Amino acid sequence: MNVVYNSPHYSVLSYPAQEGFELLDKGARRILFLQGVCAHHFRDAINDIPEKDRTEEAIDAFLDDYCVGGEAQPIVFH
Repeated sequence: MNVVYNSPHYSVLSYPAQEGFELLDKGARRILFLQGVCAHHFRDAINDIPEKDRTEEAIDAFLDDYCVGGEAQPIVFH
């Protein structure tokens, strides 16, 4: 596991062995795991953001688009 992004609002963890990414929305307390084709699309989309546009606000907005909707699951503590 590698932390590839961390802001006050989001964290992105990379799992190279599983070829996946875990997106953590800290404010909404939801999580999304991307693997396979979805993970490849996510990586490509991140890489397509021009370096000059890679601000915390822009990356957080991008991640919000991924975490919105029924895909992300609430974080549950047991």
